[in-house]
Amino acid sequence: MMLDAVVVGAGFSGLYAIHRLREQGLSLRCIEAAPDVGGVWFWNRYPGARCDVESLQYSYSFSREIELEWQWSERFSGQPEILAYLRFVADRMDLRRDIDFGTRVVRAVWDEDARCWDVTTDAGETLRGRHLIMASGGLSVTQIPDFPGVASFRGRTCHTGMWPADLVDFAGKRVGLIGTGSSGIQAAPVLAQSAGDLFVFQRTPNFIIPAVNRKLDDADRAKWNDHSTELRALAKRIGTIYEFSPHGAMEVDAASREAEYRRRWEAGGVAFVHAFNNLYLDQAANDTAADFVRARIREIVSDPVVAEKLCPKDHPLGSKRICVASGYYEAFNRENVHLVDLREEPMLTITPEGIRTSAREIALDVIIFATGYDALTGALSAIDIQGVGGVRLAEKWAQGPVNYLGLMTEKFPNMYIVTGPGSPSVLVNMAIAIEQHVDWIVECIAALRARGAVAIEPEAQAERDWVRHVNDEADKTLFVKAKSWYIGANIPGKPRVFLPFVGGIGRYRIKCDEVAAQGYQGFRLLF
Repeated sequence: MMLDAVVVGAGFSGLYAIHRLREQGLSLRCIEAAPDVGGVWFWNRYPGARCDVESLQYSYSFSREIELEWQWSERFSGQPEILAYLRFVADRMDLRRDIDFGTRVVRAVWDEDARCWDVTTDAGETLRGRHLIMASGGLSVTQIPDFPGVASFRGRTCHTGMWPADLVDFAGKRVGLIGTGSSGIQAAPVLAQSAGDLFVFQRTPNFIIPAVNRKLDDADRAKWNDHSTELRALAKRIGTIYEFSPHGAMEVDAASREAEYRRRWEAGGVAFVHAFNNLYLDQAANDTAADFVRARIREIVSDPVVAEKLCPKDHPLGSKRICVASGYYEAFNRENVHLVDLREEPMLTITPEGIRTSAREIALDVIIFATGYDALTGALSAIDIQGVGGVRLAEKWAQGPVNYLGLMTEKFPNMYIVTGPGSPSVLVNMAIAIEQHVDWIVECIAALRARGAVAIEPEAQAERDWVRHVNDEADKTLFVKAKSWYIGANIPGKPRVFLPFVGGIGRYRIKCDEVAAQGYQGFRLLF
């Protein structure tokens, strides 16, 4: 049986893709590795897991009914509530009947004669689909560095991005937490409350803004619902609805600058980085914000030696993903929380009893890897994807992802990537980016059918030009000054190219719409 589309993944992207494809009357199957919907929010069950985008914004905009029926309980929702929301949407829209759960795609091959995709699963089944939609997530393939001795450890190990279904009891245990990115800084304060001793192994300190989370009440929800139409329209232009300053940091005096930073710090959330409009563009401006955060760290952390180790000094504020958390710095004032600075005492090996650094061996009962993901390309690289002439995607992208608009890549007709490299993806509210991508993809499929075309793929020159544009835009900013996962720096051997498009969802949306309006300029249609 020839399906119109095969969708890979049943998180935010896959669920919306099912809904939109059904609206077009198209046949489809969705393949999902997990036993339920949710994507990253199914697996991200670590203690303290929470979204850093406000929940009223981090939600679908396509259904007014769903928006009114679902009642968010907190300003920044935790993982259980986000997963419950996605389950609610799946049930409300009857999406599960098109999903094969507990199944993983291992291979996808373009059949040049039939002009379709043969998609093989780990169950040995092969599905045939005219179109292949990769909704497999930009942050879904966990990364554990190849630590010497990890297999010898006698205690328990977990990764924050693939948390075990059975809850881990940390009461009285000696816990080692490796990694101080978003998941590590969210988990640490929660772990500290139950662990006997928590050892935080830090290689690079990050800038952390307080969440200032709180419960939402009926007035909060009513205010949003009364204005959601215009707020959603604004979000589609700018990505996330924050208060953006029209001024540069040096356009005001030092006292005014300090007051603005303090106001935003006390309000909480990533809107802090929008206190002035040039914090991502000008190093001197960025230094003023970074100095403010470092001063707060020194105020909060009682031990001045520990405070100084927690102060980031090797990258501009925001050039690594800005972190939002509650109580991270305060946790280091607890007697049972210990910072292990891996720059002072590098990790040598994991032993059967714990972790040995250059200075000592630390006995542990549990080791938690908060070491992140193979971002944006990992989920695609994990599948043997073969295009025209048998070319493998992994081979084509060996020196970095080459694509057009972050949506498609030459020699892989009818294969669409949702919020992958070359698109705004992780730099904006993902819910907004996902809807924009899926809408464009489904409308493209409908346009092909209307014109009698059976396939579409980018022209080589168009994708070369787009990759150049993505990198030129990044080079104008301070993002490129950090060794971040935005450039694959957390994965040994991964090409060092800037992955997301920094130009914003508004400019990106206009470009995508123009391409479609001009008959899919830069693409080749096959009839």
